[in-house]
Amino acid sequence: MKTRTHSCGALPDPRHPQEQALATISWSENGSTHSARWHSENSAPAPATVVVIDDRSSAKAAHRTAESGAGMLWRGDFHAARRLVQDLDRRLRRLRPEPEGDAAQLFHAQRAARAERAELLGRVLVLLEADRSLALRRAPDVREACAHAYGPPTGEAMCVSVPELLGVISAHQWHQKGVDVPALGARIHPDYGVFSPVRGEYVDLVAEAPMPVPRPAVFDIGTGTGVLAAVLGRRGANVVATDINPRAVACARANVDRLGLGAQVRVEEADLWPAGRADLVVCNPPWIPARPTSALELGVYDQDSDVLHRFLAGLAEHLAPAGEGWLVLSDLAERLGLRTRAELLDRIADAGLSVRARCDTVPRHPRASDSTDPLHLARRDEVTSLWRLVPGSRAGDR
Repeated sequence: MKTRTHSCGALPDPRHPQEQALATISWSENGSTHSARWHSENSAPAPATVVVIDDRSSAKAAHRTAESGAGMLWRGDFHAARRLVQDLDRRLRRLRPEPEGDAAQLFHAQRAARAERAELLGRVLVLLEADRSLALRRAPDVREACAHAYGPPTGEAMCVSVPELLGVISAHQWHQKGVDVPALGARIHPDYGVFSPVRGEYVDLVAEAPMPVPRPAVFDIGTGTGVLAAVLGRRGANVVATDINPRAVACARANVDRLGLGAQVRVEEADLWPAGRADLVVCNPPWIPARPTSALELGVYDQDSDVLHRFLAGLAEHLAPAGEGWLVLSDLAERLGLRTRAELLDRIADAGLSVRARCDTVPRHPRASDSTDPLHLARRDEVTSLWRLVPGSRAGDR
């Protein structure tokens, strides 16, 4: 899936440091007071108190310190820091009872538990030196990964949580390796903070759906990595792809250029709509109506279905005559009791649209077969659909 196209006030754009609070943290070490700039991609506040810990710290002690609200600056072996976070995560999961209730209650309980764990785990910290290196035993060279995520070094030390840094390292590995997209016969390289197109079933829907006209003019709304824009460009379309996230815009442009599609695909920074009208408008919005808690979650969670509703409301006025819109949407929210099919159809009708046809596919991702997940039944039965929408009464079969 792709990056959400509507900014959330609680989540500053991580590519613009000036939009983040210029907070610092301070701690005492070896008889001296030290300080560093605080950085958090999910806008977690800087801890008011920071203590220094090392390899002698246990998960039990770290849990107690984290619950006090203090940050813990790691000064031991790098791999031991990762183990501490893993042990602390297992401890937090073990101490929290399994939730009960219907699918919606389980979903909200899982989200709450995940947020609580993230808050506590995020209090285990490391210091990135002025050149973004780690002065820890057995530490990997993270400078390139940090430059990929944060931009060039600013010449000052920066403190981040261990889970965030591990995410930065993992994202850089994904970026370097890329994600194979069979519909393209090529790889897409996701940037940090841009949702990776690992769920290929929705890409196949767009690759196989019939075009409304030959060589159409296309808008790809919320392009993310640019994967759908690239697929449509390969199909002969002229595409204007938009995203509100500057990281996604840069990522999509790089992927389009890498694939040699610069003549077919133009990427713009915009909140949903570019100027003009198109023969085909494609949108793969975040599919779960819940509040995102990080920039990456903007690709999955859409509070109050805001992006979905705004896309439907504006679609008709952005379509050329005989044009159609493709809404690519999972029904997982319906299976979790977070949205009904009737509500979706009412929104479509209220926007002056009709359903011309619908193409369905089933998930192929690993979570669909994970029977240990309390939401397994909903994920197993999930269907992703490409809704072919047209203005007014031009609809055919549903």
